[in-house]
Amino acid sequence: MNSNETLKKLTAGMPLLHGGNQVTCVSQELASAFKPGDRLIVVESNGDLLHIPSDEYRLASQAVEKASLAFSKMGSVTDEAITGFYEAFARRLDADESWTPIQEANAKDVARAKERGRSTTRLKATEKMRNGMVVGLREWRDAPGRRGQVLDTIEHDGWLVEQVVAPLGVVAFVFEGRPNVFADATGVLRGGNTVVFRIGSDALGTAKAIVKHALNPALQQAGLPEGAATLVESASHASGWALFSDRRLALAVARGSGRAVAQLGSVARQSGVSVSLHGTGGAWIVADTTADADRFAAAVLHSLDRKVCNTLNTCCIPRERVDDLVPRFLHSLQQAGEKRGHGCKLHVAEGDESAVPQDWFATKVAVRRAEGDVEEPQAESIPVSQLGHEWEWEETPEVTLKIVEDMDEAVALYNQYSPQFVVSFITESEENWQRFYDTVNAPFVGNGFTRWVDGQYALNRPELGLSNWENGRLFARGGILSGDGVFTVRTVVRQTNPDVHR
Repeated sequence: MNSNETLKKLTAGMPLLHGGNQVTCVSQELASAFKPGDRLIVVESNGDLLHIPSDEYRLASQAVEKASLAFSKMGSVTDEAITGFYEAFARRLDADESWTPIQEANAKDVARAKERGRSTTRLKATEKMRNGMVVGLREWRDAPGRRGQVLDTIEHDGWLVEQVVAPLGVVAFVFEGRPNVFADATGVLRGGNTVVFRIGSDALGTAKAIVKHALNPALQQAGLPEGAATLVESASHASGWALFSDRRLALAVARGSGRAVAQLGSVARQSGVSVSLHGTGGAWIVADTTADADRFAAAVLHSLDRKVCNTLNTCCIPRERVDDLVPRFLHSLQQAGEKRGHGCKLHVAEGDESAVPQDWFATKVAVRRAEGDVEEPQAESIPVSQLGHEWEWEETPEVTLKIVEDMDEAVALYNQYSPQFVVSFITESEENWQRFYDTVNAPFVGNGFTRWVDGQYALNRPELGLSNWENGRLFARGGILSGDGVFTVRTVVRQTNPDVHR
Protein backbone atom coordinates (compact mmCIF):
# COMPACT_ATOMS: atom_id res chain seq x y z
CA MET A 1 0.00 0.00 0.00
CA ASN A 2 1.33 3.44 -0.94
CA SER A 3 1.71 6.15 1.68
CA ASN A 4 2.48 9.85 1.36
CA GLU A 5 4.72 11.82 3.66
CA THR A 6 5.96 15.40 3.54
CA LEU A 7 9.56 15.72 2.39
CA LYS A 8 11.50 17.36 5.22
CA LYS A 9 15.11 16.75 4.26
CA LEU A 10 17.38 15.47 1.52
CA THR A 11 20.53 13.43 1.91
CA ALA A 12 23.49 13.44 -0.44
CA GLY A 13 23.27 10.53 -2.86
CA MET A 14 19.52 10.04 -2.34
CA PRO A 15 18.18 8.41 -5.55
CA LEU A 16 15.15 10.04 -7.18
CA LEU A 17 13.14 8.42 -9.98
CA HIS A 18 12.26 10.26 -13.19
CA GLY A 19 11.09 9.35 -16.66
CA GLY A 20 9.71 6.03 -15.49
CA ASN A 21 13.05 4.19 -15.41
CA GLN A 22 15.77 6.79 -14.81
CA VAL A 23 17.44 7.74 -11.54
CA THR A 24 19.15 10.97 -10.54
CA CYS A 25 20.89 11.53 -7.23
CA VAL A 26 20.83 14.45 -4.81
CA SER A 27 24.07 16.43 -4.58
CA GLN A 28 25.68 17.45 -1.31
CA GLU A 29 25.05 21.10 -2.17
CA LEU A 30 21.32 20.53 -2.69
CA ALA A 31 21.03 18.37 0.43
CA SER A 32 22.62 21.12 2.52
CA ALA A 33 20.42 23.86 1.04
CA PHE A 34 17.10 22.03 1.43
CA LYS A 35 15.12 22.99 4.55
CA PRO A 36 11.80 21.79 6.02
CA GLY A 37 8.97 23.50 4.12
CA ASP A 38 10.96 23.69 0.89
CA ARG A 39 9.81 21.89 -2.26
CA LEU A 40 11.64 19.85 -4.86
CA ILE A 41 10.60 19.33 -8.47
CA VAL A 42 12.16 16.45 -10.39
CA VAL A 43 11.93 17.32 -14.09
CA GLU A 44 10.64 14.14 -15.71
CA SER A 45 12.25 14.77 -19.09
CA ASN A 46 15.87 15.09 -17.93
CA GLY A 47 16.13 14.57 -14.17
CA ASP A 48 16.90 18.19 -13.29
CA LEU A 49 16.34 18.83 -9.58
CA LEU A 50 14.68 22.19 -8.96
CA HIS A 51 14.85 23.43 -5.39
CA ILE A 52 12.05 25.82 -4.39
CA PRO A 53 12.66 27.48 -1.00
CA SER A 54 9.52 27.87 1.08
CA ASP A 55 9.57 31.68 0.79
CA GLU A 56 9.64 31.53 -3.01
CA TYR A 57 6.84 28.97 -3.08
CA ARG A 58 4.77 31.16 -0.77
CA LEU A 59 5.26 34.26 -2.96
CA ALA A 60 4.09 32.46 -6.10
CA SER A 61 1.23 30.66 -4.36
CA GLN A 62 -0.09 33.87 -2.82
CA ALA A 63 0.03 35.62 -6.20
CA VAL A 64 -1.98 32.81 -7.81
CA GLU A 65 -4.42 32.86 -4.90
CA LYS A 66 -5.02 36.60 -5.43
CA ALA A 67 -5.51 36.08 -9.16
CA SER A 68 -7.87 33.14 -8.58
CA LEU A 69 -9.99 35.20 -6.21
CA ALA A 70 -10.00 38.07 -8.69
CA PHE A 71 -11.10 35.71 -11.48
CA SER A 72 -14.10 34.62 -9.41
CA LYS A 73 -15.18 38.27 -9.42
CA MET A 74 -14.47 39.06 -13.08
CA GLY A 75 -17.85 37.70 -14.18
CA SER A 76 -19.49 40.80 -12.73
CA VAL A 77 -16.97 43.19 -14.30
CA THR A 78 -18.28 44.84 -17.46
CA ASP A 79 -16.38 45.16 -20.72
CA GLU A 80 -16.63 48.93 -20.24
CA ALA A 81 -14.76 48.69 -16.95
CA ILE A 82 -12.01 46.66 -18.62
CA THR A 83 -11.84 49.27 -21.38
CA GLY A 84 -11.48 51.93 -18.70
CA PHE A 85 -8.59 50.04 -17.11
CA TYR A 86 -6.57 50.03 -20.34
CA GLU A 87 -7.12 53.75 -20.85
CA ALA A 88 -6.22 54.54 -17.24
CA PHE A 89 -3.06 52.44 -17.46
CA ALA A 90 -2.05 54.09 -20.75
CA ARG A 91 -2.63 57.59 -19.37
CA ARG A 92 -0.51 56.93 -16.31
CA LEU A 93 2.38 55.67 -18.41
CA ASP A 94 1.96 58.72 -20.62
CA ALA A 95 2.08 61.09 -17.64
CA ASP A 96 5.51 62.35 -16.60
CA GLU A 97 4.68 62.23 -12.90
CA SER A 98 4.24 58.45 -13.23
CA TRP A 99 6.97 57.86 -15.80
CA THR A 100 9.77 59.71 -13.99
CA PRO A 101 10.01 57.29 -11.02
CA ILE A 102 9.73 54.40 -13.48
CA GLN A 103 12.69 55.78 -15.43
CA GLU A 104 14.68 56.23 -12.23
CA ALA A 105 14.09 52.60 -11.28
CA ASN A 106 15.02 51.52 -14.79
CA ALA A 107 18.30 53.44 -14.69
CA LYS A 108 19.26 51.43 -11.60
CA ASP A 109 18.28 48.17 -13.33
CA VAL A 110 20.38 49.06 -16.38
CA ALA A 111 23.40 49.94 -14.23
CA ARG A 112 23.16 46.65 -12.33
CA ALA A 113 22.79 44.69 -15.57
CA LYS A 114 25.89 46.33 -17.06
CA GLU A 115 27.88 45.48 -13.93
CA ARG A 116 26.87 41.84 -14.40
CA GLY A 117 27.80 41.84 -18.09
CA ARG A 118 24.18 41.42 -19.11
CA SER A 119 22.53 42.66 -22.29
CA THR A 120 20.70 45.98 -21.88
CA THR A 121 19.42 46.27 -25.46
CA ARG A 122 15.79 45.60 -24.53
CA LEU A 123 16.05 46.61 -20.88
CA LYS A 124 16.25 50.37 -21.30
CA ALA A 125 12.93 52.17 -20.78
CA THR A 126 13.26 54.52 -23.74
CA GLU A 127 10.65 56.90 -25.09
CA LYS A 128 10.10 54.48 -27.95
CA MET A 129 9.37 51.69 -25.47
CA ARG A 130 7.09 53.95 -23.46
CA ASN A 131 5.13 54.95 -26.54
CA GLY A 132 4.91 51.32 -27.63
CA MET A 133 3.40 50.33 -24.29
CA VAL A 134 0.87 53.16 -24.47
CA VAL A 135 -0.10 52.23 -28.03
CA GLY A 136 -0.37 48.56 -27.07
CA LEU A 137 -2.64 49.29 -24.12
CA ARG A 138 -4.90 51.45 -26.28
CA GLU A 139 -5.11 48.67 -28.84
CA TRP A 140 -6.41 46.42 -26.07
CA ARG A 141 -8.76 49.24 -25.07
CA ASP A 142 -10.21 49.31 -28.58
CA ALA A 143 -10.27 45.53 -29.06
CA PRO A 144 -13.75 44.00 -28.82
CA GLY A 145 -14.48 41.81 -25.83
CA ARG A 146 -15.36 38.25 -26.86
CA ARG A 147 -17.06 37.09 -23.67
CA GLY A 148 -20.47 35.76 -24.58
CA GLN A 149 -19.79 35.65 -28.32
CA VAL A 150 -21.76 32.84 -29.95
CA LEU A 151 -19.42 30.83 -32.16
CA ASP A 152 -21.97 28.39 -33.50
CA THR A 153 -25.67 27.62 -33.24
CA ILE A 154 -27.17 24.19 -33.92
CA GLU A 155 -30.96 24.18 -34.19
CA HIS A 156 -33.12 21.18 -33.34
CA ASP A 157 -36.88 20.71 -33.20
CA GLY A 158 -37.89 22.45 -29.98
CA TRP A 159 -34.38 23.28 -28.79
CA LEU A 160 -31.06 24.72 -29.90
CA VAL A 161 -27.41 24.49 -28.86
CA GLU A 162 -24.98 27.43 -28.74
CA GLN A 163 -21.19 27.34 -28.50
CA VAL A 164 -20.27 30.43 -26.45
CA VAL A 165 -16.90 32.08 -25.75
CA ALA A 166 -16.07 32.24 -22.03
CA PRO A 167 -13.04 33.36 -19.98
CA LEU A 168 -10.34 30.74 -19.45
CA GLY A 169 -9.09 31.57 -15.95
CA VAL A 170 -5.76 32.53 -14.40
CA VAL A 171 -2.96 32.97 -16.94
CA ALA A 172 0.68 32.98 -15.81
CA PHE A 173 3.53 34.61 -17.72
CA VAL A 174 7.26 34.36 -17.22
CA PHE A 175 8.98 37.08 -19.22
CA GLU A 176 12.58 37.81 -20.02
CA GLY A 177 14.06 40.93 -18.45
CA ARG A 178 12.41 43.73 -20.38
CA PRO A 179 9.88 46.17 -18.94
CA ASN A 180 7.52 46.59 -21.90
CA VAL A 181 5.78 43.26 -21.28
CA PHE A 182 2.99 44.81 -19.21
CA ALA A 183 0.89 45.59 -22.26
CA ASP A 184 1.26 41.94 -23.28
CA ALA A 185 0.52 40.44 -19.86
CA THR A 186 -2.54 42.56 -19.12
CA GLY A 187 -3.99 41.75 -22.54
CA VAL A 188 -5.65 38.63 -21.15
CA LEU A 189 -7.91 40.81 -18.98
CA ARG A 190 -9.81 41.84 -22.12
CA GLY A 191 -11.36 38.37 -22.25
CA GLY A 192 -12.27 38.34 -18.57
CA ASN A 193 -9.18 36.42 -17.45
CA THR A 194 -6.71 37.37 -14.73
CA VAL A 195 -2.92 37.29 -14.87
CA VAL A 196 0.10 36.52 -12.71
CA PHE A 197 3.51 37.30 -14.10
CA ARG A 198 7.15 37.04 -13.21
CA ILE A 199 9.72 39.19 -14.99
CA GLY A 200 13.44 38.55 -15.39
CA SER A 201 15.63 39.78 -12.55
CA ASP A 202 17.27 42.46 -14.72
CA ALA A 203 13.97 44.36 -15.03
CA LEU A 204 12.41 43.61 -11.64
CA GLY A 205 13.00 47.08 -10.20
CA THR A 206 11.39 48.68 -13.24
CA ALA A 207 8.48 46.26 -13.04
CA LYS A 208 7.83 47.09 -9.39
CA ALA A 209 7.81 50.80 -10.25
CA ILE A 210 5.31 50.26 -13.08
CA VAL A 211 3.05 48.30 -10.72
CA LYS A 212 3.23 50.99 -8.05
CA HIS A 213 2.87 54.08 -10.21
CA ALA A 214 0.67 52.89 -13.09
CA LEU A 215 -0.77 49.36 -12.98
CA ASN A 216 -2.30 49.19 -9.50
CA PRO A 217 -3.73 52.74 -9.63
CA ALA A 218 -5.32 51.92 -13.01
CA LEU A 219 -6.90 48.72 -11.66
CA GLN A 220 -8.33 50.62 -8.70
CA GLN A 221 -9.59 53.50 -10.84
CA ALA A 222 -11.41 51.14 -13.22
CA GLY A 223 -12.94 49.10 -10.41
CA LEU A 224 -11.31 45.81 -11.35
CA PRO A 225 -10.82 43.32 -8.50
CA GLU A 226 -7.58 43.41 -6.56
CA GLY A 227 -5.19 40.78 -7.89
CA ALA A 228 -6.54 40.86 -11.45
CA ALA A 229 -2.95 41.55 -12.56
CA THR A 230 -0.31 40.46 -10.06
CA LEU A 231 3.47 40.64 -10.22
CA VAL A 232 5.48 37.94 -8.43
CA GLU A 233 8.05 40.17 -6.75
CA SER A 234 11.00 37.82 -6.81
CA ALA A 235 14.25 37.72 -8.75
CA SER A 236 14.67 33.99 -8.17
CA HIS A 237 14.14 31.37 -10.86
CA ALA A 238 12.55 29.26 -8.13
CA SER A 239 9.53 31.56 -8.05
CA GLY A 240 8.99 30.84 -11.74
CA TRP A 241 9.16 27.10 -11.14
CA ALA A 242 6.70 27.42 -8.27
CA LEU A 243 4.38 29.53 -10.40
CA PHE A 244 4.33 27.14 -13.37
CA SER A 245 3.74 24.13 -11.11
CA ASP A 246 0.55 25.62 -9.63
CA ARG A 247 -2.40 23.56 -10.88
CA ARG A 248 -4.79 26.47 -10.40
CA LEU A 249 -3.40 27.99 -13.59
CA ALA A 250 -5.47 27.70 -16.76
CA LEU A 251 -2.50 28.54 -18.99
CA ALA A 252 1.22 29.17 -18.52
CA VAL A 253 3.11 31.26 -21.08
CA ALA A 254 6.92 31.43 -21.13
CA ARG A 255 8.54 34.12 -23.24
CA GLY A 256 12.18 34.04 -24.25
CA SER A 257 14.30 31.10 -25.33
CA GLY A 258 16.91 28.64 -24.22
CA ARG A 259 17.17 25.96 -21.58
CA ALA A 260 15.38 27.97 -18.88
CA VAL A 261 12.23 28.28 -21.00
CA ALA A 262 12.29 24.58 -21.91
CA GLN A 263 12.64 23.78 -18.22
CA LEU A 264 9.62 25.93 -17.35
CA GLY A 265 7.61 24.17 -20.02
CA SER A 266 8.51 20.78 -18.59
CA VAL A 267 7.48 21.90 -15.10
CA ALA A 268 4.09 23.11 -16.35
CA ARG A 269 3.37 20.05 -18.47
CA GLN A 270 4.17 17.52 -15.75
CA SER A 271 2.00 19.55 -13.35
CA GLY A 272 -0.96 19.25 -15.73
CA VAL A 273 -0.90 22.93 -16.72
CA SER A 274 -1.45 23.88 -20.37
CA VAL A 275 1.60 25.74 -21.62
CA SER A 276 2.56 28.02 -24.50
CA LEU A 277 6.33 28.24 -25.02
CA HIS A 278 8.37 30.44 -27.27
CA GLY A 279 11.47 28.27 -27.18
CA THR A 280 14.59 28.84 -29.25
CA GLY A 281 14.42 31.60 -31.85
CA GLY A 282 16.31 32.28 -35.04
CA ALA A 283 14.92 32.39 -38.58
CA TRP A 284 16.24 30.62 -41.67
CA ILE A 285 16.33 31.83 -45.27
CA VAL A 286 16.69 29.21 -48.01
CA ALA A 287 17.52 30.26 -51.57
CA ASP A 288 16.20 28.12 -54.41
CA THR A 289 18.17 27.48 -57.59
CA THR A 290 15.60 29.78 -59.27
CA ALA A 291 15.96 32.58 -56.69
CA ASP A 292 15.98 36.16 -57.96
CA ALA A 293 19.25 37.66 -56.67
CA ASP A 294 17.75 41.07 -55.87
CA ARG A 295 14.84 39.57 -53.91
CA PHE A 296 17.22 37.30 -52.05
CA ALA A 297 19.57 40.15 -51.11
CA ALA A 298 16.67 42.31 -49.93
CA ALA A 299 15.27 39.46 -47.81
CA VAL A 300 18.63 39.02 -46.07
CA LEU A 301 19.11 42.74 -45.44
CA HIS A 302 15.61 43.35 -44.12
CA SER A 303 15.81 40.31 -41.83
CA LEU A 304 18.81 41.76 -39.95
CA ASP A 305 17.61 45.17 -38.77
CA ARG A 306 17.79 44.14 -35.09
CA LYS A 307 18.18 41.02 -32.97
CA VAL A 308 14.89 39.47 -31.92
CA CYS A 309 13.47 35.97 -32.24
CA ASN A 310 12.52 36.31 -35.93
CA THR A 311 15.87 37.74 -37.07
CA LEU A 312 17.74 35.83 -39.77
CA ASN A 313 20.04 33.31 -38.08
CA THR A 314 20.91 30.72 -40.75
CA CYS A 315 21.05 31.01 -44.54
CA CYS A 316 21.20 28.14 -47.05
CA ILE A 317 22.42 28.79 -50.61
CA PRO A 318 22.42 26.13 -53.37
CA ARG A 319 25.85 25.17 -54.69
CA GLU A 320 25.03 26.08 -58.28
CA ARG A 321 24.22 29.66 -57.18
CA VAL A 322 27.29 30.22 -54.97
CA ASP A 323 29.05 32.49 -57.47
CA ASP A 324 26.26 35.06 -57.62
CA LEU A 325 24.29 34.65 -54.38
CA VAL A 326 27.11 34.40 -51.82
CA PRO A 327 28.50 37.85 -52.76
CA ARG A 328 24.98 39.30 -52.51
CA PHE A 329 24.49 37.59 -49.15
CA LEU A 330 27.77 38.95 -47.79
CA HIS A 331 27.01 42.44 -49.08
CA SER A 332 23.59 42.45 -47.37
CA LEU A 333 25.20 41.23 -44.14
CA GLN A 334 27.77 44.02 -44.33
CA GLN A 335 25.05 46.59 -45.07
CA ALA A 336 23.09 45.47 -42.02
CA GLY A 337 26.19 45.88 -39.88
CA GLU A 338 27.00 49.30 -41.31
CA LYS A 339 23.49 50.50 -40.50
CA ARG A 340 24.13 49.68 -36.84
CA GLY A 341 27.71 50.95 -36.93
CA HIS A 342 29.30 47.78 -35.62
CA GLY A 343 30.25 45.57 -38.58
CA CYS A 344 29.10 41.96 -38.90
CA LYS A 345 30.02 38.39 -37.98
CA LEU A 346 29.75 35.24 -40.12
CA HIS A 347 29.81 31.55 -39.22
CA VAL A 348 30.38 29.12 -42.11
CA ALA A 349 29.43 25.45 -41.96
CA GLU A 350 32.47 23.17 -41.98
CA GLY A 351 33.29 22.11 -45.53
CA ASP A 352 31.83 25.26 -47.08
CA GLU A 353 34.69 27.66 -46.30
CA SER A 354 35.76 27.90 -49.95
CA ALA A 355 32.47 29.63 -50.81
CA VAL A 356 33.54 32.68 -48.80
CA PRO A 357 36.51 34.96 -49.63
CA GLN A 358 39.42 33.91 -47.43
CA ASP A 359 40.04 37.45 -46.19
CA TRP A 360 36.81 37.12 -44.17
CA PHE A 361 38.53 34.44 -42.06
CA ALA A 362 41.78 36.45 -41.77
CA THR A 363 40.20 39.81 -40.88
CA LYS A 364 39.72 40.66 -37.20
CA VAL A 365 36.69 42.78 -36.29
CA ALA A 366 35.22 44.23 -33.10
CA VAL A 367 32.08 42.28 -32.24
CA ARG A 368 29.78 43.98 -29.75
CA ARG A 369 28.51 41.47 -27.21
CA ALA A 370 26.70 41.83 -23.88
CA GLU A 371 30.03 41.90 -22.03
CA GLY A 372 31.41 44.59 -24.38
CA ASP A 373 33.42 44.74 -27.60
CA VAL A 374 35.42 41.59 -28.39
CA GLU A 375 37.95 41.24 -31.22
CA GLU A 376 37.24 38.12 -33.29
CA PRO A 377 37.77 36.82 -36.84
CA GLN A 378 35.03 38.19 -39.09
CA ALA A 379 34.28 34.63 -40.24
CA GLU A 380 34.74 31.31 -38.44
CA SER A 381 33.86 27.70 -39.19
CA ILE A 382 31.07 25.95 -37.32
CA PRO A 383 30.04 22.26 -37.19
CA VAL A 384 26.94 21.38 -39.20
CA SER A 385 25.38 20.14 -35.96
CA GLN A 386 25.38 23.76 -34.73
CA LEU A 387 23.33 25.18 -37.63
CA GLY A 388 20.43 25.82 -35.24
CA HIS A 389 22.47 27.71 -32.64
CA GLU A 390 20.78 31.06 -32.07
CA TRP A 391 23.19 34.00 -32.21
CA GLU A 392 22.21 36.45 -29.46
CA TRP A 393 23.99 39.45 -30.94
CA GLU A 394 23.82 42.98 -29.59
CA GLU A 395 24.82 45.46 -32.31
CA THR A 396 26.85 43.22 -34.65
CA PRO A 397 24.61 41.17 -36.99
CA GLU A 398 25.66 37.52 -36.75
CA VAL A 399 24.59 34.78 -39.18
CA THR A 400 25.45 31.20 -40.17
CA LEU A 401 25.93 30.23 -43.83
CA LYS A 402 25.42 26.71 -45.24
CA ILE A 403 25.94 25.66 -48.86
CA VAL A 404 23.48 22.95 -49.94
CA GLU A 405 23.06 20.80 -53.02
CA ASP A 406 19.40 21.64 -53.43
CA MET A 407 16.15 22.54 -51.71
CA ASP A 408 15.66 19.00 -50.41
CA GLU A 409 18.96 19.09 -48.50
CA ALA A 410 18.06 22.50 -47.06
CA VAL A 411 14.70 21.18 -45.86
CA ALA A 412 16.34 18.14 -44.30
CA LEU A 413 18.86 20.34 -42.46
CA TYR A 414 16.14 22.71 -41.31
CA ASN A 415 13.95 19.89 -40.02
CA GLN A 416 16.90 18.31 -38.18
CA TYR A 417 18.76 21.29 -36.72
CA SER A 418 16.56 24.38 -36.62
CA PRO A 419 14.24 25.35 -33.75
CA GLN A 420 11.42 24.79 -36.26
CA PHE A 421 10.20 28.33 -36.03
CA VAL A 422 10.51 30.72 -39.01
CA VAL A 423 11.70 29.93 -42.54
CA SER A 424 11.64 31.86 -45.79
CA PHE A 425 12.08 30.26 -49.23
CA ILE A 426 13.25 32.57 -52.00
CA THR A 427 12.15 31.10 -55.32
CA GLU A 428 10.62 32.01 -58.65
CA SER A 429 8.96 28.60 -58.97
CA GLU A 430 5.48 28.16 -57.54
CA GLU A 431 5.88 24.39 -57.84
CA ASN A 432 9.11 24.45 -55.81
CA TRP A 433 7.57 26.75 -53.21
CA GLN A 434 4.64 24.39 -52.73
CA ARG A 435 6.95 21.39 -52.37
CA PHE A 436 9.06 23.31 -49.88
CA TYR A 437 5.96 24.27 -47.87
CA ASP A 438 4.68 20.70 -47.87
CA THR A 439 7.95 19.25 -46.54
CA VAL A 440 9.40 21.86 -44.17
CA ASN A 441 8.34 21.58 -40.50
CA ALA A 442 7.76 25.21 -39.56
CA PRO A 443 4.73 27.12 -38.22
CA PHE A 444 5.80 30.31 -40.03
CA VAL A 445 6.70 30.08 -43.73
CA GLY A 446 7.28 32.99 -46.11
CA ASN A 447 8.97 33.99 -49.35
CA GLY A 448 10.74 37.21 -48.31
CA PHE A 449 12.10 38.79 -45.16
CA THR A 450 11.64 36.91 -41.87
CA ARG A 451 10.83 39.77 -39.52
CA TRP A 452 7.10 39.68 -40.35
CA VAL A 453 6.48 37.06 -37.64
CA ASP A 454 4.80 39.26 -35.05
CA GLY A 455 1.19 39.25 -33.92
CA GLN A 456 0.72 42.99 -34.13
CA TYR A 457 2.59 43.41 -37.41
CA ALA A 458 1.11 40.42 -39.23
CA LEU A 459 -2.35 39.93 -37.72
CA ASN A 460 -3.13 43.44 -36.43
CA ARG A 461 -3.69 41.90 -33.00
CA PRO A 462 -1.55 42.43 -29.90
CA GLU A 463 0.63 39.40 -29.35
CA LEU A 464 0.97 37.51 -26.07
CA GLY A 465 3.56 35.06 -27.29
CA LEU A 466 4.99 33.08 -30.18
CA SER A 467 5.54 29.33 -30.29
CA ASN A 468 7.86 27.22 -32.40
CA TRP A 469 7.42 23.51 -33.14
CA GLU A 470 10.51 22.44 -31.18
CA ASN A 471 8.33 20.29 -28.95
CA GLY A 472 5.85 19.24 -31.63
CA ARG A 473 3.04 20.88 -33.55
CA LEU A 474 0.37 22.85 -31.72
CA PHE A 475 -3.12 21.44 -31.26
CA ALA A 476 -5.84 23.42 -33.04
CA ARG A 477 -4.09 26.80 -33.01
CA GLY A 478 -1.43 28.82 -34.78
CA GLY A 479 1.97 29.85 -33.47
CA ILE A 480 0.84 33.37 -32.51
CA LEU A 481 -0.98 33.57 -29.19
CA SER A 482 -3.07 36.73 -28.94
CA GLY A 483 -5.32 38.05 -26.22
CA ASP A 484 -8.51 37.14 -28.04
CA GLY A 485 -7.25 33.56 -28.30
CA VAL A 486 -7.21 32.97 -24.53
CA PHE A 487 -10.68 31.57 -23.92
CA THR A 488 -12.69 28.44 -23.40
CA VAL A 489 -16.01 27.44 -24.96
CA ARG A 490 -19.18 26.77 -23.00
CA THR A 491 -22.11 24.86 -24.47
CA VAL A 492 -25.55 26.29 -23.78
CA VAL A 493 -28.91 24.67 -24.54
CA ARG A 494 -32.05 26.76 -25.04
CA GLN A 495 -35.14 24.56 -24.93
CA THR A 496 -38.43 25.96 -26.22
CA ASN A 497 -40.46 22.73 -26.18
CA PRO A 498 -40.74 21.27 -22.65
CA ASP A 499 -41.70 17.85 -24.07
CA VAL A 500 -38.32 17.26 -25.77
CA HIS A 501 -36.84 14.01 -24.48
CA ARG A 502 -34.58 11.10 -25.47
